[in-house]
Amino acid sequence: MTQEDFYTYQAQTTPHPLGLEVSHAKGSYIYDREGNAHLDFVAGVSACGLGHGHPRVINAIKEQVDRYMHVMVYGEYIQGPAVGFSKLLASYLPKNLETTYLVNSGTEAMEGALKLARRFTGRSQLIAAHHAYHGNTMGSLSIMGYEERKSAFRPLIPDVRFIQFNEEADLEKITTKTAAVVLETIQGGAGFILPKNDYLKKVRERCNEVGALLILDEIQPGFGRTGKLFAFEHYDCVPDILVIGKGMASGLPVGAFVASKKMMATLQHGPKLGHITTFGGNPVIAAASFATLQEITESQLMQQTLEKEKLFKARLKHPLISEIRGKGLMLALILKNREIANHLVRTAAKERLILFWLLFEPKAVRISPPLTISMKEIEQGCDQIIKILNDCNSISVN
Repeated sequence: MTQEDFYTYQAQTTPHPLGLEVSHAKGSYIYDREGNAHLDFVAGVSACGLGHGHPRVINAIKEQVDRYMHVMVYGEYIQGPAVGFSKLLASYLPKNLETTYLVNSGTEAMEGALKLARRFTGRSQLIAAHHAYHGNTMGSLSIMGYEERKSAFRPLIPDVRFIQFNEEADLEKITTKTAAVVLETIQGGAGFILPKNDYLKKVRERCNEVGALLILDEIQPGFGRTGKLFAFEHYDCVPDILVIGKGMASGLPVGAFVASKKMMATLQHGPKLGHITTFGGNPVIAAASFATLQEITESQLMQQTLEKEKLFKARLKHPLISEIRGKGLMLALILKNREIANHLVRTAAKERLILFWLLFEPKAVRISPPLTISMKEIEQGCDQIIKILNDCNSISVN
């Protein structure tokens, strides 16, 4: 395999990918083909919450592979890993979130959630937030609040309206025509924006008033990244439908949407097979999900996440950093301008520290390391960031 093969035979998503040639990965490090260790402050864009090659997850995968892999399309056969994961997850969720539909990715989970909301309410209108990101399939793209990213793919699904995140006056747009309001608990692509002034609680109350459902997208903040299993636990707001993915299976492709048994049952009739997926609930991936959830909930990782957040914020103080947004280990450095942000990411890559951008905020640099990262590794990476920023005085800060 060569770099030329990569550019020739594999489809690219940008003109200039970072192009790190990966040999293997372990813990908080990704190793290139020359054996150099790259400290990972991104964790596969929040997907590898237990780091790379966590032994509990690896063992669960190997044991399941030896038993069986794919045997039947979703929901027909009783398979221990999927049932075990769904039951354990329900034990940590509010009572109205008791039934889990397992799928292949976060964006498919959102597709299923949108279909479920329309099916259950009999309404069609969907309300999402400006600068929202929920995935890239056509339904998820339709509720993306960023026209530049979706205009080339129109027409999209109809009857979608947008509100401004954290803007209470916009809640009047939620009416008896609304099937569901779809929000990220913490806005990701927009720059890791937290809800303020009981915003989510007020959205919940408005949905209750008009009979609309509330869908919360926890694909990125879920599974311990913010110091709780799910970020909505910080905000006294329980959704009707919960959408999850990313960190759920320690790096394997997975997603799910979770709702009440009564609501989920509507996908069984009128028509049957209201949502169907061949590989959703795959036993190998479900085994990884089960082991991941066990490790997160049985360890001290969630509590340690908040201490690690404090360390990041204490060490990352610099005149070129305007603010640090986010919660737990879902953090965004907001630099003075996009040129400094680009310089930081690309220079760090050369110095074997993995950072990355956010979708819609050009001044932001993502910091979303594994939950298992050590305090020493955090200090090492932060020192590298500060040194890079100290050395980029030639870039205008206007």
